Amino acid sequence: MNTNKFDEKGKVYAKARPDYPKVLFEFLISEQMLGKEKTVADVGSGTGIFTAQLSPFVKSIFAIEPNDDMRNKAEDKFKLYPNIASVNATAENTTLPNTSVDLITVAQAFHWFDRKAFKNECKRILKPKGKILLVWNDRDTASEVIRDNFAVNKTFCPNFKGSSNGMDFAKESFADFFDGEYETVEFDNSLVYDKEAFIARSLSSSYAPNENDLMFDEYVKALESVFNKHQTNGIVKYPYITRCYIGTVR
Repeated sequence: MNTNKFDEKGKVYAKARPDYPKVLFEFLISEQMLGKEKTVADVGSGTGIFTAQLSPFVKSIFAIEPNDDMRNKAEDKFKLYPNIASVNATAENTTLPNTSVDLITVAQAFHWFDRKAFKNECKRILKPKGKILLVWNDRDTASEVIRDNFAVNKTFCPNFKGSSNGMDFAKESFADFFDGEYETVEFDNSLVYDKEAFIARSLSSSYAPNENDLMFDEYVKALESVFNKHQTNGIVKYPYITRCYIGTVR
């Protein structure tokens, strides 16, 4: 796992990235994946957005995050959640004991992992019959505002490959990771952003320039133009689809 892609992104990431919809957690409870007896490893936990939302529904969570900037922001938040333990480790080497967790969750991070090494680590730390949840808040490219936003990214961000580093969200693209049958579910998670939040959302991405980069000011001006084009009464609808992939490894 590349651990430095989000250096200097912790503050804006924590501020701008969306939560996950309530219906997702209701679904996970109905599927008995969450419960007060469950121990979870939230791998690539970043600033703790998904981790904090999981907290009320499980016994304990190991928040696995190797990036210092992101993890430090998360640890400030985790002071309010006594059942979350922050762990400085990678997806491929979580440092957790063998067969120690009932569920592994990965929110907005799987595309950065070494799949083979992470799969082996999942096999090691999962209890028998334990499951893995991969989840993304994916921007809906059917929306004109998203397409215009992406056009700006392509112009100013050399490393931009599309949503989630160009992730292929087709179900079959996960067949090399999960063993046997696995499930996909989707939920609407559309948000509304004012101009500040709209710009911050783009700046939170790994490919976006930081404040000291030469293209930063031009990038922000281009984002402001997109916002101004699509805004109504100072807000823009920003459509997300929460995509989930659930299965096991053996």
